[in-house]
Amino acid sequence: MKAHTKETQATMTPAKALHYLKEGNQRFQNNLSANRNLLQQVNETVDGQFPFATILSCIDSRVSAELVFDQGLGDIFSIRIAGNFINEDILGSMEFASKLAGTKLIVVLGHTSCGAIKGACDHARLGNLTKLIQKIEPAVEAVEEPKDEKLRNSGNLEFVDAVAATNVHLAIDNIRIHSPILAEMEKNDEIIIVGAMYNISNGEVTFGI
Repeated sequence: MKAHTKETQATMTPAKALHYLKEGNQRFQNNLSANRNLLQQVNETVDGQFPFATILSCIDSRVSAELVFDQGLGDIFSIRIAGNFINEDILGSMEFASKLAGTKLIVVLGHTSCGAIKGACDHARLGNLTKLIQKIEPAVEAVEEPKDEKLRNSGNLEFVDAVAATNVHLAIDNIRIHSPILAEMEKNDEIIIVGAMYNISNGEVTFGI
């Protein structure tokens, strides 16, 4: 499989980009990676890159977007931060990727048993991590169940995963609210913005959560 070119990127639609990622995740789950020569892709991308998707995911070592979607060099822009939340710098990166570099799809990818989400559920405080955790805590407050405070912590994995999914929803809302550029592109069907969750127990990505 060769790296994407200006021509292949030009024929890509948002729906096709999403289909490519779904196919890649199926290959990953079945341990059937596409046949690609990474060194050849290094050479093919020397003069430029033409990715088809932008993926915001967590820094978790188990959730590498290139691996879980079986993509090669030059295929996707990968933005990673603990808790996959939105800030000004990430929005700027997304605007560059979509408006200037031509990607057709933005995915906000959360995952099960997320350590950053667990920290937010426990309202952890530690140095600079405190500010990061506080950016995720609105997702904790947005999850209404369970009511019992004793169950609203990292020891309740069902609650943790509910907060992770809600955090994805809030991130997508923030993209649309705080980036008129991306909101307009989505309105004009130039891109799709979609949420997804990765299950660390089986490698499956569920889209449209």
